Amino acid sequence: MFLGSRSRLRAAVIAAAVGAGVLTAATPAAAAGTRAYLVITAPGATASAKTAVAGNSGTVFSSYDAIGVIVAHSSATDFASRMRTVSGVQKVGATRTSDVPAAAANPAIPDAKTQQAPTTTEPVQPDMSQIGADKAWAVNPGSPTVTVGVLDTGVDDLHDDIKPNFVAADSASCAYGKLDTRTGAWRDVDKHGTHVAGTIAAAKNGRGVVGVAPGVKIAAVRIAEPTTNLFFAENTICAMVFAGDRGFAVTNNSYYTDPWLFNCPDNADQDAILEGVKRAVAYAEGKGVLNVAAAGNENYNLANKTRDTTSPNDSTAVQRNITNACLSVPTEVSGVVTVSAIGSTNRKAAFSNYGTDKIHVAAPGERVLSTVPGGGYSQFDGTSMASPHVAGVAALLKSANPTATPAQLRQLLATQADDLSCTDSRCVGTTAKNNFFGEGRVDAFAAVDTGTPPPGKTFENTTRVDIPDNAPAVTSSITVTGVTGNAPATLKVGVDIQHPYRGDLVVDLIAPDGTAYSLSNRSGGSADNIVQTFTVNASSEVANGVWKLQVRDAASSDIGYLKSWKLTF
Repeated sequence: MFLGSRSRLRAAVIAAAVGAGVLTAATPAAAAGTRAYLVITAPGATASAKTAVAGNSGTVFSSYDAIGVIVAHSSATDFASRMRTVSGVQKVGATRTSDVPAAAANPAIPDAKTQQAPTTTEPVQPDMSQIGADKAWAVNPGSPTVTVGVLDTGVDDLHDDIKPNFVAADSASCAYGKLDTRTGAWRDVDKHGTHVAGTIAAAKNGRGVVGVAPGVKIAAVRIAEPTTNLFFAENTICAMVFAGDRGFAVTNNSYYTDPWLFNCPDNADQDAILEGVKRAVAYAEGKGVLNVAAAGNENYNLANKTRDTTSPNDSTAVQRNITNACLSVPTEVSGVVTVSAIGSTNRKAAFSNYGTDKIHVAAPGERVLSTVPGGGYSQFDGTSMASPHVAGVAALLKSANPTATPAQLRQLLATQADDLSCTDSRCVGTTAKNNFFGEGRVDAFAAVDTGTPPPGKTFENTTRVDIPDNAPAVTSSITVTGVTGNAPATLKVGVDIQHPYRGDLVVDLIAPDGTAYSLSNRSGGSADNIVQTFTVNASSEVANGVWKLQVRDAASSDIGYLKSWKLTF
């Protein structure tokens, strides 16, 4: 799955291109309805151009004044040519070869998916151990002050593995090129974005899968339009500006900007797309955002471009000759970390694009198990799956180096990557750096390694449990597996209980055999909360099994809840 493009299969489009004539640049058909355009001016100088849009049979749909980009709609076939003569307008280009959907005027909010029952196990997945993520979790799972923006088809924020790390306040839709912050506008219209989000930061909660950086936050910016699942330039621009304004540390971009696989500067429309997306990416980076993108799944040498047979993908594809001046965006935009895909044996995935000085790093992209809408899990293939591994590692780097700039994060990703040698005759370069893997396979453990041995194995439950007032005890369980022998004499029990009067609470650790270890017995008086790590001599207990935290409110008037707890062996 996901072998035909970064985000979706395009067999039908490719088939339509077979036998087509060779063109140097494809030109959109005359508009039959409303078309979308980028009108580009100097940054901060859009006012007169907005007036000119109205005077030339167009309307301003949205505007990004800080970067000098206006999104205009018009049904006039000569709108672009007329606007190109307006003083102060630098570039104008159609972003589509199809009409703007009527839904753009009043976008529907995607339905919330019914969730299936959570899984009861959480085995370490091969892709995570391949990049050392399982070792990284024991040192630093990532900081909740770090947010990764998933610019994609949306994210199912109700998924059991996504919900603990999801930030609704920083999520939105940019479909059609206009910001929509209504509740749920960010939800997935496919499966792709939810899968990407899980690879980055699925919670370490004893269920399902664990993301590369399970301690960081996830925000969703939906840029795919429903039904088509296409990602147009105005959508990408909106999302990049939003990412910068919201202060994301990292964005993941597992797509290319439709409808052109490559945008060529000798075509006026595509030249405007190139400029608009470049400005938006630069704006986000200027606000401290590191942008990570998938290299693409065409098995194409990005450093030796000759032909494109798949564009435009929103109407009828044509075969055209291209050069290296034609770029896939945001993949080939300056500053973006471009990621190729590898398999379990560290060979380039058969579908992955490559290219000298095009690929920065590589990551697993075959048979990656991650979250999908509705509470489920699926295996997907693609550079779309490789890129979020890198976004997760970048989030770990930002967690360990909170003042690092995007440039410094790029350098750390490169210097800490594990070298991979060439795997076939198309691969050129050295083991240290080549056109298949760039600087090598990303290393999550190196991102957080402090040079000291990692602590013992940690198990955590982050499911909220309400504590009823002056009532029988409630419990929360953690299943411990993979620990040899007995628990240590210094078993660490981390507790986060939110309660306005901690002196009401009786808290016990219950071992798998039912033995109770007292942690707090109505101590602390009127102080708020129990956020504390207790040390328990549990050396007489077998480590593996179901451990429970038992909490009882033994007095009236105040109520609270167990936020999370963990065991470190």
